[in-house]
Amino acid sequence: MSNTQSPEHTGNFIEGRWREPESGRLRPNLDPADPARIIGEFAESGAADAELAVDAARRAFPAWRAMGSVRRGEILSAAARLLTERAETISAAITAENGKRLDEARGEVRRAAAILEFTAGEGRRLGGQTLPSEEPNTMAFTWRRPIGAVGLITPWNFPLAIPLWKLAPALLSGCTAVLKPSPLTPLTAALLVEVFAEAGVPEGAVNLVQGDRPVGEALVADPRIAGISFTGSLPVGVAIQQACASRLVRTQLELGGKNAVLVLADADLDAATRAIVHGAFGQSGQRCSATSRVIVDRAVREELLERLLPAVAGMRIGPGTDPGSDIGPVIDESAQRRLLDAVERAKAEGATVAVGGKPVELPGYYVAPTVLTDLAPDAEIATEEIFGPVLSVVDCSGYEEAMRISNSVRYGMSGTVFTRDYGLAMRALDEFEAGMLHVNRPGVGAQAHHPHMGAKLSQYGAPECAQQVWDFYTEWRSACVSF
Repeated sequence: MSNTQSPEHTGNFIEGRWREPESGRLRPNLDPADPARIIGEFAESGAADAELAVDAARRAFPAWRAMGSVRRGEILSAAARLLTERAETISAAITAENGKRLDEARGEVRRAAAILEFTAGEGRRLGGQTLPSEEPNTMAFTWRRPIGAVGLITPWNFPLAIPLWKLAPALLSGCTAVLKPSPLTPLTAALLVEVFAEAGVPEGAVNLVQGDRPVGEALVADPRIAGISFTGSLPVGVAIQQACASRLVRTQLELGGKNAVLVLADADLDAATRAIVHGAFGQSGQRCSATSRVIVDRAVREELLERLLPAVAGMRIGPGTDPGSDIGPVIDESAQRRLLDAVERAKAEGATVAVGGKPVELPGYYVAPTVLTDLAPDAEIATEEIFGPVLSVVDCSGYEEAMRISNSVRYGMSGTVFTRDYGLAMRALDEFEAGMLHVNRPGVGAQAHHPHMGAKLSQYGAPECAQQVWDFYTEWRSACVSF
């Protein structure tokens, strides 16, 4: 194997400088479209590195908080400009280490820049209230105060957008941060931290520690960390919540999803098909809001499948750098194996593999886009998140049964309905047990200033990407001043 790219910074970024991990160990970063290609070797850090980063964040906190939100917002605006200027470099890094198509990576950069611009503007609105007083000659008011140093633990599926939508509000609020990205996507995180440093974020306000579980566990256990924001799997999120509860440490957890598209008897089936293909197979199905279930009225089931199955079967599979590819690889070999094993278990339960269900004869970690039919609503693959390009089609009779099946799972990230009856659509919006809802459009994605949130076991704590995020990174103060 050869090193086909040499990133400038492969260590940790602590207190304004790049440094090698205390362990002295490095980990190869592989291209999922061609595992023989090593993108670089990045720090395999441990608890000692996390401790150094928390030290730096705590030292930087008083001065960063004192700077004020308007000036902090100006620095974030500068970061947004730098991010936009470097969009092609960062997009290429995302595709190289995550595997998503280059156009999808570019879309991620655009969304990240939009979130950063929105957050920067909040610097002039991050205030409290003036309240009436019960006493004469007394002014009463409230304001927000940053909670302190925070730990940000992020996944590989959106290696730029998710770290940014945590870092940006953390910094704007006046918190300092230690970012622990996924060890599968370290290069993108390094490029992001470099952007913030060059934009003017002072030493220690942003720290990056590359590595795996030991770093995350050290951040969660550190008594100097005031809050943990985590995006990832349900079991890890529960473990973080349990560890933080004994110290009453704030948590913000975005966890799994098993998202449904309801296709009712009066639906526009062409529009529904396009939305399902985009939602289920975009980014290789590796997103928390991905469409993983279609719940279709039996009256239109065959008509929908007549459109859906050829569309999925015709998808072109290949590396994200190939402009002819419709779908890229999954993140690594373990993900590929997990997905194929889940399909085999579904077949054993009686499911029919209508399309796909097999690996692809290419060098990387590819899984053919898959559609499963003849599934019971409570089948394992129709109720548990598997995080990949595998779609379950479940039959129903009418709206009530469709909604009951949709709400029968323990997750509640997103929900979508296709119908021409807008009265029924509004009823669905009220009855979905999910956080992000859609009518007659793809069930994935959210706008930069809209809350990103789930319900049930998909979310715990404040939403992200909107004004509600300040309820995680800040705490309230109130005062009465007599004169």
